Amino acid sequence: MKNKYIFFSRTISLKPDTAHEIHDVLCANAAANIGYSSVLVYPDSQRGAWNPLGLFSPFHLRQPDQKFIEFYDVQDKLKIATLPMPWPIDCVGSKFTSASTVLARYYLPIHLLPNTKVVHTRDWNFAKAAVKNHIPTIYERHYFQEEKFNPEIVNSPFFQIAITQSELIRQSLIEKGMPPEKVVWLHNGFEQSFLLRQPEQAEEWRKQLLGNERQYLVVYSGALYPFKGINVLIDAAKELPHVQFAITGGKEEQVTAYEQLAREKQIDNVKFLGWILPRQRLVSLFQAADILAHPHCSGKSANFTNPVKFFQYMASGTPIVITEIPPLMLFKDLPLSAVWCEPDHPTKLAQAIEQALENYPRKIGGYINNIELAKQFSWENRAEKILSYVDESLRPPVTV
Repeated sequence: MKNKYIFFSRTISLKPDTAHEIHDVLCANAAANIGYSSVLVYPDSQRGAWNPLGLFSPFHLRQPDQKFIEFYDVQDKLKIATLPMPWPIDCVGSKFTSASTVLARYYLPIHLLPNTKVVHTRDWNFAKAAVKNHIPTIYERHYFQEEKFNPEIVNSPFFQIAITQSELIRQSLIEKGMPPEKVVWLHNGFEQSFLLRQPEQAEEWRKQLLGNERQYLVVYSGALYPFKGINVLIDAAKELPHVQFAITGGKEEQVTAYEQLAREKQIDNVKFLGWILPRQRLVSLFQAADILAHPHCSGKSANFTNPVKFFQYMASGTPIVITEIPPLMLFKDLPLSAVWCEPDHPTKLAQAIEQALENYPRKIGGYINNIELAKQFSWENRAEKILSYVDESLRPPVTV
């Protein structure tokens, strides 16, 4: 029966700093949470590595295992289906054994097509193959488009909508041949788990992280690339020795490099926590903080930052110090418990943190205005908006 809402991702792993993979998983998870028969499909070189016979019966739905659940914080409605990529796929120099060819010419038309109502993917080759097989298709593009789109694909009635993350990227898609009426931009979302209050776990975090008679905790969570403003945050911490800073996320080598930088600058009030697992522990860490920091440097990278972290911060109910970068300025007029500051200036960031600590004392139950304002930006609401652009007759049925 063609009732499956297929989310295809070219790569899914359990490695830190995988923002695009997290996006794909949480898109599929949100669709499952609002009642669709959502299946996350991705290639798996380990499945059937020494058993090519797995190619002949590849499509099996299963529940994600515990490691997957803990890494991505998904709920029990989502199903996954891995597609085996045993030898000789991508191991010999032939287009007939390339992963793209196997996916587009074998797995999709033979094994996925009989079950698929809609395809949702960031993989252009897979999107093209879906359209050619007359499957309604949702395509996501998060970067500037460099090549012209195939007119027969984007003008097909089966190509339903392209989703981008900013108006600038939307315009780049239009310039490369995407019909304007077929491309919209939407923010990403936050996980529902961030709305759950966890006061006991939050208190455990405070006991673990606060020491040396420090009473205030400032938390940053996210990638540890320089443009994210990590250096600015470390320098701001030096100006606030009475405040404990905790920084999560990043690859192991990035964490090691920043720890070394803090030692060289003789800063002892910054702790690097690495990648937090299970991922749901971030919820209580955010609620443990007095302030959540959103530093970011100015420049080209600031124009394309998607405010996922910002929405997570809002949902936690914890006051926020927010850097004034273009993607976030849309929210400056919201009645948030927050303080805004210029990018690139450690002293101004430190002053904003001091102001936030003074104006917004920590509340165990969180600041309700932040929590209520966040609810419109959930992954589930995003999924509903995306499907609203799909012709009603082509949408997957609600099954739960």
